Amino acid sequence: MRKCKILPMATTATRRSVFTDWFTSSRSNNGNQCVEVRFDGDAVLIRDSKYRRNPANRPAEEPIITVTASLWTSFIHLLGSGRSHNELIAHTYADGSATLRHGDIALSYTPEEWDAFIAGARDGEFDRIIVPA
Repeated sequence: MRKCKILPMATTATRRSVFTDWFTSSRSNNGNQCVEVRFDGDAVLIRDSKYRRNPANRPAEEPIITVTASLWTSFIHLLGSGRSHNELIAHTYADGSATLRHGDIALSYTPEEWDAFIAGARDGEFDRIIVPA
């Protein structure tokens, strides 16, 4: 099984517009088995790429967390300051793994996956910006 590992940052962070496909942190290992995010209008979708890469899983049952853009912005801001959000809850365990929970949906990440996500978040890669039409 391939693992997500943190790669050194070669360039400055690329800000994403509201119109994008799924993406991961530039610190992840080519997007293999990492936190994936997609901006879709006023919604932000989060999934676990290792779940969808397992042939035993059914794509129709893939767990995806969907939050509003304002909740996501608040979560990213609090994450960068080391504080927790009360609706999108990130719980980090002693081994560095993490669970991201919103309502009844929970996604679990390895230490490498979570570290890559945190590094990308601190670099501003998951900031949602609006591109004028």
